[in-house]
Amino acid sequence: MGSRNASFHEGVVAGALLAPLKLAFALLLGLVGIVVVAWIVDWVFVFRVWPEGVGRLKGVLAADLARGIELAEWQGGVPKAVTGTANFLYGLVFGVTGIHDMGLRFAAGVALSIPDTIVRNSYLANIEAIEVAMIGTQLLGVRLVTLGMMAPLVVLVYLVAAADGLTQRAIRRACGGRESASLYHRAKHLQVMLLAMGGVLVLIQPVSIDPRLVGVPVAFLVGILARLQWACYKKHL
Repeated sequence: MGSRNASFHEGVVAGALLAPLKLAFALLLGLVGIVVVAWIVDWVFVFRVWPEGVGRLKGVLAADLARGIELAEWQGGVPKAVTGTANFLYGLVFGVTGIHDMGLRFAAGVALSIPDTIVRNSYLANIEAIEVAMIGTQLLGVRLVTLGMMAPLVVLVYLVAAADGLTQRAIRRACGGRESASLYHRAKHLQVMLLAMGGVLVLIQPVSIDPRLVGVPVAFLVGILARLQWACYKKHL
């Protein structure tokens, strides 16, 4: 019994210590996946859909950047956070990997070794795709900031709806009403799905739209589901 208890506590402690690392790793994988999906969407639209090509993507970036700065100023934030996040994500993807410096070195026209010449030829053969990926990465950074600007609204609506739902639950319990575990879980899972779909739509959409057109309806629906979730909460508080 003693050894089993000791191993149990060791497992709990190890799990608690590794939980932040697991969360960070999951977030990193999620970010990598979103970046790759955003690149694929941008490549498809630039090379297959838009006649203007990369110029259209640059226009989307300029429009989203201007809107993000406007939203930051409207919320009393720091407009430089928008450009700073875009530059940080760009540096994380293309600065750390050395692709940005590689492009500058190839553009300088200096003498290169044979391996560098092979790499340069491959770089030049895919330069348009690389340029789209660079612009798309900056666009994703801008949209991450605008998505974060919508988070306070969603949290506020959720808290108000949850408080109202718990109040309705207390009234129903006092009157002998019944709770519903199935409705509780369905409403909870639908909120997660709704937030995920809204976030993905804001991040990888191929056009420039105001994030409030997505964030406000999502917050409204999350409020309805949160109220239903907590009104049907079955366990005792």
